Amino acid sequence: MKAKDTFDLFYECAGVCTDTRQIFIDCLFICLKGDNYDANEFALKALELGAKYVIVDDAKYVQNTRIIFVDDSLAYLQNLANYHRKKFNIPVIGITGSNGKTTSKELINAVLSTSYNTLATVGNLNNHIGVPLTLLRLDQHHELAIIEMGANKLYDIKELCDIAEPNLGIITNIGKAHLEGFGSFEGVLQTKKELYDSVTHSNGILFYNIDDEILSKNIPSAIQNLSYGNNSKAFVFGELIELNPFACLKWKHGNYESPIIETKMVGKYNFYNFLAAITFGIHFNIDPEKINEAISNYEPTNKRSQIVKTNYNTLILDCYNANPTSMRSAIESFSLIDHPNKVAIVGDMLELGQESVAEHKKVLELMKQFNIENITVGPIFNELSDNDAIYKVRDTNELLNILDENPIQNKLVLIKGSRGIGLEVLEKAL
Repeated sequence: MKAKDTFDLFYECAGVCTDTRQIFIDCLFICLKGDNYDANEFALKALELGAKYVIVDDAKYVQNTRIIFVDDSLAYLQNLANYHRKKFNIPVIGITGSNGKTTSKELINAVLSTSYNTLATVGNLNNHIGVPLTLLRLDQHHELAIIEMGANKLYDIKELCDIAEPNLGIITNIGKAHLEGFGSFEGVLQTKKELYDSVTHSNGILFYNIDDEILSKNIPSAIQNLSYGNNSKAFVFGELIELNPFACLKWKHGNYESPIIETKMVGKYNFYNFLAAITFGIHFNIDPEKINEAISNYEPTNKRSQIVKTNYNTLILDCYNANPTSMRSAIESFSLIDHPNKVAIVGDMLELGQESVAEHKKVLELMKQFNIENITVGPIFNELSDNDAIYKVRDTNELLNILDENPIQNKLVLIKGSRGIGLEVLEKAL
């Protein structure tokens, strides 16, 4: 069967599935392999559960005329997604960055969906499997697609751009994240810039933070670009008014100047995420009042800059992930919030390679500089002798035991760390 013929099987189906736990009637089930699983083994079972066709890349599992063999199931998924994407002549926005890409994606979608039928990445399905699955949800009703792109190593963004072919792009920022995979900060920069290269190739439009020296310096000169920031030269000019603890801002474009917008998000670092969404709104001719309403109404629920009020404390849950750049931003923003009783619970930052100890020391120095009481969680922080934290523990279980005997009350608590440390379990004890 030719590649096009196998791709056209998709259009006979009700959608694509790659997880045996989520098979639905008349889906196209694509058998993927991982380090600890081989979905080829479930080919027949997928048909029994309702799949219309099954794609395998191990010929011995072709035991039915509705089971189709291909050389590489993952490559098939990715090529199918690109084949499908080419059928749509719509704006496709690619979003990447070391920090803020998921929040920016959510805010951009909140603004654009006020006036357009949008497709956006669900959660953080932003990798070599998630991006194809998102694109395969495109249908004739969609007017815009917003595709988040994550990267752990060199050339990851190029791979995703080759699949999604974005014609608009934004890099939220470039920081020290996943250094083990990239090898260095320069590797991070090189990989993120692959989005710029792709959008330039499509003669599209780039959006960037004019206040970010790295981004400003690396914007290609031969392509249309729209800037945002606290700079009078920006296409969209913004001002952060206060953190109370929620961010309040105002913005200006042309002759329009917004009122002060009160958001439901904390953190100085989210200022630029708001401006990015506003800039996309202006580009797509959305009424400024609709933009303001979308920004003020958006409320995070994914442990990214999320405020949770418990019976005893107010929590800033920012523990979906962490790296040196996002940790510094979180701590600096926390220091700016006017509250009489504050404590930061910070967890180890993972995947930093040889820079790990040095970067953790910088975090401790920063908290000392801002005179922030802190509790540290994780083996890396635990090993640092100069840590004068209230408590210094190896894991969350140890801290939960301490909090059971010594509860924290009447405080504003920042909770920030890498996902692998599991700081979210502390919410119930605070």
